[in-house]
Amino acid sequence: MERSTSNTESADGAAPAAGGAKIQGSQTLLRGLDMLDKVIEGPVKLAELSARMGLTRSTTHRLANALIDRGFLSYLPRDGYQLGPKLIQLGFLAQSQADIVQIARPRMEALAAETEDTVHLGRMDGDLALYLDKISGRRRVEISSRIGDRQPLTSTGLGKALLIDTAEGEWERLYAADAGRGQQHTDHGLWFERMRAYAGAGHAFDLEENEDLIRCVAAPVRDVSGRIVAAISVSSAAQYMDDDRMAALSAQVRGTAEAISTDLGWSAEMRPARKHRR
Repeated sequence: MERSTSNTESADGAAPAAGGAKIQGSQTLLRGLDMLDKVIEGPVKLAELSARMGLTRSTTHRLANALIDRGFLSYLPRDGYQLGPKLIQLGFLAQSQADIVQIARPRMEALAAETEDTVHLGRMDGDLALYLDKISGRRRVEISSRIGDRQPLTSTGLGKALLIDTAEGEWERLYAADAGRGQQHTDHGLWFERMRAYAGAGHAFDLEENEDLIRCVAAPVRDVSGRIVAAISVSSAAQYMDDDRMAALSAQVRGTAEAISTDLGWSAEMRPARKHRR
């Protein structure tokens, strides 16, 4: 049953606040943002939207119309309210203005401080992994990587994390290409077995495959669409990276990668369609 608007409710459905019009306007703004969240999964009819918002139909209708006027919502006669074209425009602008190095840097610095090891950020560049940023650890461990370096995808932890969503046919092509250049030394069957495990776990390892006595744990970074756009890794000398520590670091590295992904607009509820593995 729809509740009537009482004398204690303002014209936009918000209760009068002690702080006056400024606070009341903030409440209306928050309700508008809440309404966008309520329709994020698809068109919603007025009655259902009213129930989700906990508002009367008339208040819900007025608020929705205000958002339609600004392009934040649109209305389909048979289906109801859905996200509007203004959000698409803002999304593209936000993505174009996002500098992944600047966005990731505070998270990387925190991870480097917590682990005391070297942290890298990289992305795909053709058939190679391009290193975009590096924060050296506190340990006296020399990692040869440099910002701007391009390293094999199939032997680096960073590269393998970038390939987690990629179909196995592409894995095969890249493995063969790197093996032909002498950049892949892991047995073919073992490499594929490990990659399948990495794809299932959401992180990847470098077990001294790219640089002698250096191991790393890496995880992918995703954008708002769920696509892998970068990866981060924690690297250190093998003496500090036994199997137990690598297993323990996996959750920490994945957590940091997911935090950076969230900063880029990704949400765990919006997972991309998986590519066919074979």
